[in-house]
Amino acid sequence: MSQSRYARAWDDLASGLRSWRLAATLGWTDVRLRYRGSVLGPFWLTLSALVMVVSMGVIYARLFHMNLREYLPFLSLSMALWQVGLSSLLLESCTCFIDAEASIHAMKLPFSLQALRLLVRNAIVFAHSIVVPIGVFMIYGVTPGLISLVSLPGLALWMIDGFASCLLLGALCARFRDIPPIMGAFLQIAFYVTPIIWKPSQLSPHQSALLMLNPFYDLLELVRAPIFGTLPSLPVVMISVGLSAFWCVIAFLFFARTRARLAFWV
Repeated sequence: MSQSRYARAWDDLASGLRSWRLAATLGWTDVRLRYRGSVLGPFWLTLSALVMVVSMGVIYARLFHMNLREYLPFLSLSMALWQVGLSSLLLESCTCFIDAEASIHAMKLPFSLQALRLLVRNAIVFAHSIVVPIGVFMIYGVTPGLISLVSLPGLALWMIDGFASCLLLGALCARFRDIPPIMGAFLQIAFYVTPIIWKPSQLSPHQSALLMLNPFYDLLELVRAPIFGTLPSLPVVMISVGLSAFWCVIAFLFFARTRARLAFWV
């Protein structure tokens, strides 16, 4: 019985991956519908991110006694990676299947297709939000260089983790509807204890060692460090890959166990 359950889960994943064109179309349609009737459309995200980065940059640069030329590129990139990358992926993963209730009940589609749909939607939003740090980099003459390409495997790992989050958190939150607000509160705390509006260099060596225990820092540094011209440290890479592998295994096992009941939960 357990083997057939896992086999059906693998078939669902394979069917979803084969239907990537449909997932891309649905994800693009979600973005268009979300901003239907808007003049700027998704570029409202760019505008709001710009206002937030400029206002926070001026205030926190004074509070932390940092040079705005050095701080604003760091803040703009960190905010984009956190808000539209890590935080958004986790929050929307919680409602991955709940938001797709109409599609799930209307036709027989692989559940993993909804996870791919969410990834496409977030990738489009991320493309609009990353305009702000690119503009800040150009204004202050920050040139990442070829080493910034090292961040691409980190972004790919984020996508894999996001997919796993949809399978795990999407199913879990479909069953227990109190989890999404709990996740929102948890991410709010994680925002302040992760170096996003403050730099890791502001910590003492002992505190920096403890920072490695924050998985959000490891995942963030995996992408952010190469863009600023440094390779992520070996512990950051090992922790990020190890946690991601563990997350994916747990997600698959939970998805295989709950997949048959998902349609009744949403």
